[in-house]
Amino acid sequence: MTKLPTADDLNHLSRAELVALVWLLVEEVQALRTEVERLKRPPPTSHNSSQPSSRDWKANRPAKKGKARGAKPGHTVMTRPLVDSPNRLIEVAPDTCAHCGHDLRGLAPVRTIRRQITELPEIKPVVLETQQHEVMCPACHTVQLGDLPADLPAARQFGPRLEAVVTYLHHEQHIGFERLQALAQDVLGVTLSEGGAVAIIERAGAAAQPVAEAIGDQVRHSRSIASDETSARVHGRNQWEWVFVAGRLEYHQIVASRGQDVIDTFMGECQAEVWLSDCWAAQLNAPAQTHQLCLQHQVRNLQRLIEQRPHLRWAQELQDLFRTAIHLSHRRDALTPQGFRGQRTRLEKRLDRLLDRSLTGRYALNLLTRYQTHHEHLFVFLYRTDVTPDNNVCERALRPSVIHRKVMGSFRSDWGPHAYAALATVLNTAKRHGENVFQKLVALMGQPVLHYLTPSVA
Repeated sequence: MTKLPTADDLNHLSRAELVALVWLLVEEVQALRTEVERLKRPPPTSHNSSQPSSRDWKANRPAKKGKARGAKPGHTVMTRPLVDSPNRLIEVAPDTCAHCGHDLRGLAPVRTIRRQITELPEIKPVVLETQQHEVMCPACHTVQLGDLPADLPAARQFGPRLEAVVTYLHHEQHIGFERLQALAQDVLGVTLSEGGAVAIIERAGAAAQPVAEAIGDQVRHSRSIASDETSARVHGRNQWEWVFVAGRLEYHQIVASRGQDVIDTFMGECQAEVWLSDCWAAQLNAPAQTHQLCLQHQVRNLQRLIEQRPHLRWAQELQDLFRTAIHLSHRRDALTPQGFRGQRTRLEKRLDRLLDRSLTGRYALNLLTRYQTHHEHLFVFLYRTDVTPDNNVCERALRPSVIHRKVMGSFRSDWGPHAYAALATVLNTAKRHGENVFQKLVALMGQPVLHYLTPSVA
């Protein structure tokens, strides 16, 4: 710790030395004031910025004494629906009356109380063995080899359903290869090496690739496209996973760049009518006739300004305006076309007045400049039914990828990120169409081979 000068020390200083000391003190006071102001500002969270919720500080919840059973007051009691055709029916009827001893056998029941127990059968793998016979021709003495069925190739060790299960557990449920090996042994009764599981995932990615590219081609030719990106780790280095969403189509790719070149390469010669995204420069320069900014991002950014400057009415008024516009889009079908247009016009006039204000402060000026620059990109969703006011569709599409990254860490192969992106494209698009993901995987992995267990009919 630096020793503080005494009054006697200060009396012996020259005027120039005193001025220099005062100047140093002024600089230190200014630095401390700046630090105090920084510490007093609300920290960025997922509620007032684009920061993901995973980085928010999680406070401990108060301990609960006990959870009440049953439905909450005012809620409908939910029970598990009964299956119409159970695999086995067990009927139980009383023999005699417990009160008077009368014989009750053969009487029709007054009421039947149905209960069902759902159970899994014991899981045992089915092993199909092929035996290729080599036969020597007695005429020419050449060895002839029997032809294997097309769905039982020599290089295959696992059937499509087993491969689909392994791929589903790794890709959809984020189970690593070591745990996957244990699960296969303990639950499925299958001895599976980590190398075998890796080979299955690589084969699944290769099978999904052509389907994924066909989906990507449909997306790039769509009229309205939403896009977002998140970080990915490949060989221990940062890369980026991009997603492009159009209607019920979803295309993923993992590349080393977060720049404009990614969008240009994906779109090629195509141009969208509307591009929905956040304010990332590469997204704003996407080839489209117009853009729609994600208003939920803007609401959060304005919330940060409100927390920093609670007396600045402009931020609160603009945030309320954006929320009203979002609500109006949800009520479109409940209004007449004339009524909807009238409310839209009033919102646009309010927006013009708010963007004509004069503000001070760096963050406030940055937001004002942003909205003045992108004035025409704020309410596009009020003119088109195929455009949403937020980019939640892309954020939801990337959320499983974030979980996968946190659980698995880095991709350690060149094919890994491409396989993951191709599978995400195919399976997420299947989900959007209401398809069963597991059955989609089975179809990708090939023709099921269990039909060989059914005896052929002569």
